[in-house]
Amino acid sequence: MDRIAIDFGIVKIYWYSICIFLGIITALTLIYRESKREKIDSEFLTNLAFYSVLLGILGARIYYVLFNIDYYIGNPLEILEVWNGGLAIHGGLLTGLIVTLIYCKKNKVNSLKMLDIIVVGVIVAQAIGRWGNFFNGEAFGNVTTLSNLKSQFIPEFIIDGMYIMGEYRQPTFLYESILCLIGFSVMIILRKNKNLKTGMLTGFYLIWYGLIRVIIESMRSDSLMLGPIKIAQLVSIIFIICGIIIEIKSKNNMLYKNK
Repeated sequence: MDRIAIDFGIVKIYWYSICIFLGIITALTLIYRESKREKIDSEFLTNLAFYSVLLGILGARIYYVLFNIDYYIGNPLEILEVWNGGLAIHGGLLTGLIVTLIYCKKNKVNSLKMLDIIVVGVIVAQAIGRWGNFFNGEAFGNVTTLSNLKSQFIPEFIIDGMYIMGEYRQPTFLYESILCLIGFSVMIILRKNKNLKTGMLTGFYLIWYGLIRVIIESMRSDSLMLGPIKIAQLVSIIFIICGIIIEIKSKNNMLYKNK
């Protein structure tokens, strides 16, 4: 699989970067449209988007580097080579969450209401961004067989791309991308409910994506590790717990979306 989309000689544009960029643009488009409908101040949103995206990417990279610190201590210059992959979604999500909470509090904006808008864009961005992992030959699953992949009706070009290190691998990037798109579709339907309570979309996202990663990480063979623990599974379990708490509180507090 060719990682380079466009080669200008000195300057190369990688498929990974294109997928991340398309994911961000798609997310921002959806967020801006819904924010306009919810009458969120455009200047506030522009500033929030700028800081969240910029710091989110930085946080995603730092998170990845920290869990591969032994390698990067010996290869410090490669820390800057983000086009080679290495943007951990959980690092970006946690950084973006902190930025959003701080900026919303500073501007006296309901943070849960803002997060309800943001998560719909975020989950579709994740679905798109995972294809960058495909082109980079990362975020793959355990060893499998060619016949098993064909039995799943997976397109031939994906099967070819899953031949990594001399063996066929489960396309976990594809499974996660599809599950994120399903979650996105459900959230769009839920958002049309006029009685939807503030925070419930955020809670749903945390539970849904948390479950996705718990399942997907059990199939992956290149996970970030904290000792014997797959760190993505640990963080995802925390996501699920937080999502359940938000759902319960949103329901009990009767915080309706239109208030």
